[in-house]
Amino acid sequence: GDPEAGEMGLAAVPGRQAAFRRGLAEAVRYAQAVGCPRIHLMAGRVPLGADRAAVAGEMETTFIENLRYAADLLAQEDMIGLVEPINNRITDPRYFLNTPHQAAAILEKVGRPNLKLQLDLFHCQIMDGNLSHNLETYFPLIGHIQIAQVPGRHEPDSPGELNFPYIFQLLESLGYTGYIGCEYAPKGDTLEGLGWLRSYWESRGLQHGGTSKAVE
Repeated sequence: GDPEAGEMGLAAVPGRQAAFRRGLAEAVRYAQAVGCPRIHLMAGRVPLGADRAAVAGEMETTFIENLRYAADLLAQEDMIGLVEPINNRITDPRYFLNTPHQAAAILEKVGRPNLKLQLDLFHCQIMDGNLSHNLETYFPLIGHIQIAQVPGRHEPDSPGELNFPYIFQLLESLGYTGYIGCEYAPKGDTLEGLGWLRSYWESRGLQHGGTSKAVE
């Protein structure tokens, strides 16, 4: 969509199906160029001035229609589509997709194996908490994970509510082998902001890069 016009994705926005398809085609070209097999299909916002409950049914129908179209197109490229719940309490009050439960219900209705849940633990904690149970419950649907400390949205070792060493070990025990995206605002530069990762590796007896000291 057009960020300058207040759009934040189009997949669930009624009447914008043609623009969604054009944007998806462009995203696929970029993904091919950089070798990225996953594309975040952003739901978009409840129209300005509209009552969320009044438009929820039409927006979900539009979302399902667009997700099926996207899944079939992405399957031809051996790509995965991702949907991400974004909290509407702090980050974006008008965003349509807000909880893992809502996302899971929509993914079930869409019924395409190459559509997955992009679970951002920052948003999940704000909307629902109960992260251990949610990770276990929705693990079969998860295609990508993002992290940030709550409430400041900074590095995982910054002051906040979440115990990331526990969460990382839980993900390992569940068998997660995908990427974990660091979607936070670093307090310093990038390298300084990754100090938490070096400390975590050392606490696990690993060297930088996640390799075992024992092996080396």
